[in-house]
Amino acid sequence: MSEHDVRLQQLQTWLTEQLPVLFATRGWGALPAASLTPASSDASFRRYFRWQSEGRSLILMDAPPPQENCAPFVRIAALLAGAGIHVPEVLAADLEQGFLILDDLGRQTYLDVIDESNADVLFADAIEALLQQQRLPLDGDLPHYDDALLRRELQLFPEWYVQRHLGHTFTAEQDAAWQRISTLLIDSALAQPKVLVHRDFMPRNLMLSTPNPGVLDFQDAVYGPVTYDITCLFKDAFLSWPEARVQSWLRGYWEQAKAAGIPVQASLEDFLRASDLMGVQRHLKVIGIFARICHRDGKPRYLSDVPRFFAYIQAVLERRPELAELAELFASLPQSEAVPA
Repeated sequence: MSEHDVRLQQLQTWLTEQLPVLFATRGWGALPAASLTPASSDASFRRYFRWQSEGRSLILMDAPPPQENCAPFVRIAALLAGAGIHVPEVLAADLEQGFLILDDLGRQTYLDVIDESNADVLFADAIEALLQQQRLPLDGDLPHYDDALLRRELQLFPEWYVQRHLGHTFTAEQDAAWQRISTLLIDSALAQPKVLVHRDFMPRNLMLSTPNPGVLDFQDAVYGPVTYDITCLFKDAFLSWPEARVQSWLRGYWEQAKAAGIPVQASLEDFLRASDLMGVQRHLKVIGIFARICHRDGKPRYLSDVPRFFAYIQAVLERRPELAELAELFASLPQSEAVPA
């Protein structure tokens, strides 16, 4: 029997114990016959199942220890809910086994439904939720984006994409250039005002729901740069928008954030530059992560989105001369279908 099957059996046993208590304490009446089906999986070790009867739907999270830890999810869900953000309610939890029962925010993510005609409306709701999140005081027990974390993220690019995927080790000259580029990106990030950062605030993690949106996958939240989440929202792993439209959305967010008292950069140009450099840091990290998911975890499909991130970076390189050394580094790497020539 596979490890996944054993986990599923353990989850079902736990569920059998929890559901009668949950139905009794919530006043939901008699426990109905129901089905359990896969709901989704993600790039981590977590899996989700949907428990469904005729009148009710619940989501079960299977987060196997020691690879995953449910405690941050539970803690941050409470923090965000307290700010009025629509996140799943944790109905039952076994942190030791890595099992949660959550309310079901629906079946459609933003990624499923967003298009050119409805993007303005959907993103307006997402920005309102983001502003609620960014109003939270920095007094929770969350880690901070610091030099060490930003650098660890950036190192995923040479370690997993360049070395493991391209089969190339940086020369001394390339490594020196990489260190200078990393320092530039990290210094820009650390100079930004800090807010609570979701770290994956993108259409795949936003649910079409009432109130809209439902926000998922927030367990890795930290305190960090104010441009991080808004840049992530518009420069997504799975869909791209015309650059002019992105710039317009960013400008609209900046104006709203200033009016809401969010500590964004004082000038639009400073905000856009910070967003550009923050995006490059994230995109390099994600390219490394997707290569790691392919070569370590045996999930090659994520590599098909790597060219999208190089395209995001390329657009920034063309308008930010301070990143010329990164363009030169890309040009010096062995060519693949993903590295721009």
